Amino acid sequence: MDDCIFCKIIAGEIPSYTVYEDDVVKAFLDISQGTPGHTLVIPKKHVANIFEYDAELASEVFARIPKIAKALKASNPAIQGLNILNNNGEVAYQSVFHSHFHLIPRYSDDDDFKMIFKDNSGNYDTAQYQKIQKSITDQLGD
Repeated sequence: MDDCIFCKIIAGEIPSYTVYEDDVVKAFLDISQGTPGHTLVIPKKHVANIFEYDAELASEVFARIPKIAKALKASNPAIQGLNILNNNGEVAYQSVFHSHFHLIPRYSDDDDFKMIFKDNSGNYDTAQYQKIQKSITDQLGD
C-alpha cells in the first residue's frame, strides 16, 4: 500500500528502531513510547486489521509474539508485566490501518498507562447473555 506508514517502514522508506525482523513480521519501537520499550509487532503482509487475517497468517504472526515479549521483559529488570493490545477499527482506537500489536511494558501501577474495563454485569440477565452467546456461536460454522 503506497500510503501506509507501516508498509513504508517495512520497505525501509521510513526509519524505525527495529528490535526483531524475519520474513513474516517486523517489530519496532512505537515512536510514542507509552512506557519505555513500547514495541509494535506488525505482519509484513498488509492487512488492515484482525478481520482480514486467515488462520495461517494469524498462526505465523502470533507465534512470534512470545519470543519478542520475552526479549522485551528480559531487556529491563524493572519490567513487571506486559500489556498486549490490538485495536481494530477507528472506534476501537486504531489509528494506523495496517494490523499491529502493541507490546507495552508495565513497570508499576503508576507508570502512566491505564486501561479501564467497566463492569456492566448488572445490566445483563441469563437470557441476554444466552442471546449474545448464540449470535456469536451461530457465526462460527464448522
